[in-house]
Amino acid sequence: MKKRLLVSIFVIAGLLAIYNNISWFLKYIYPLRFEEHIVAYSEEYDVDPYLVAAMIKVESGYSPEVQSHQGAVGLMQIMPPTAHWAADNMGIEDFHIADLKEVETNIHIGTWYISTLLSEFDGDTTLALAAYNGGIGNVRKWMASGEWNEGSVEDIPFGETRDFISKVQKAYTWYRRLYNLGL
Repeated sequence: MKKRLLVSIFVIAGLLAIYNNISWFLKYIYPLRFEEHIVAYSEEYDVDPYLVAAMIKVESGYSPEVQSHQGAVGLMQIMPPTAHWAADNMGIEDFHIADLKEVETNIHIGTWYISTLLSEFDGDTTLALAAYNGGIGNVRKWMASGEWNEGSVEDIPFGETRDFISKVQKAYTWYRRLYNLGL
């Protein structure tokens, strides 16, 4: 009886050690930086902070200085025209595209924008993410023409947008498992 209990304790301890090592490794793959800004702006704009964290991971790998070949800037990879439109609607004065490389500004604008898209699409995260990546006009066109059945990520006409949504969904799952963002 004592031997069985001792073996059980060692097995449980071993499993916990493995879990902790895996957890550390997964947190390396899915880092969380700038948590205070993510949580603050997620609360302000009623967006799931895990979604924002996942979007940042997929868009920039948490690198504030990154700029895409298409011109998207910063952590949340915001396109300059979208950034100017958002800044105007948010009442941000004296906004410049270079401001998107500032962590707080980028998370502020990006979170406001995804919140706006979630409102536009009645809280449908897939549609909001498709619009964030592929453009709201494209999503409206796809839906109006029947080119995309909004329930199926696989049918999205843009491969990049399909990949983006799949990656964000996967990262979202891991961020929820790995972190406690005060919810």
